[in-house]
Amino acid sequence: MDFTQSEHDILRIVQDTLPDSATPYADIARQTGSTEEEVLALLKKLKKGGQIRRFGATLRHQQAGYGFNAMVAWYIEEGFDPDEVGRIMATRPEISHCYLRPNCMDWPYDMYTMIHGKSREDCMQVVQALMEQTGVTQYEMLFSIKELKKTSMEYF
Repeated sequence: MDFTQSEHDILRIVQDTLPDSATPYADIARQTGSTEEEVLALLKKLKKGGQIRRFGATLRHQQAGYGFNAMVAWYIEEGFDPDEVGRIMATRPEISHCYLRPNCMDWPYDMYTMIHGKSREDCMQVVQALMEQTGVTQYEMLFSIKELKKTSMEYF
């Protein structure tokens, strides 16, 4: 999708931190030489077209008390529908990411979820519930030790 310079300028701002004011869209319009209506129309168009998935606040989970997370690698055995298993796993609010990937060599796991909780036990309870919901029982649970980098992608 090609963007005008004005649209590019708007998107550069909204992919970062919105202005902290009662009128953030008007502020963006002033910064980009647009009108507030143009800013809102662009965002609505991109949301409707699927280019913007969601528009909202980003919670820093560690600072909100969710200091534990684990990447869980799941082995989806023959006879299970990976899309259905993924759909079930993705409905859990404790899961921020759910990916299906090819397995390789001696590592048979092909579905990956990132689970967040207030304790190790919280994360383990989610895994137990997912096993009961999906029937998938083979997994490896990898708790994070240290966050080395976490940023949002910047496209402009």
